[in-house]
Amino acid sequence: MEELILTLKKQIIEVLNLEEMTPEEIETDAPLFGTGLGLDSIDALELIVLLEKEYGIRLANPAEGKDIFKSVATIAEYVHKNRTK
Repeated sequence: MEELILTLKKQIIEVLNLEEMTPEEIETDAPLFGTGLGLDSIDALELIVLLEKEYGIRLANPAEGKDIFKSVATIAEYVHKNRTK
């Protein structure tokens, strides 16, 4: 799971153009939206595309995203259970 978390952090940095950040600077359990990393709704769409493209995960209900994208840890858990690639 640690390897998946590191990979996700690297992908988030790349997809969201956070070049000034390193994977180590993203706290695994910190919120991604609001007070944590400060992502917005456009970033959420980018993360949805990332999951679909890299892991074959398609969110049937966009409302699920709120729980899935709470932190890198919650994304990793979801990917671990649902990936098709």
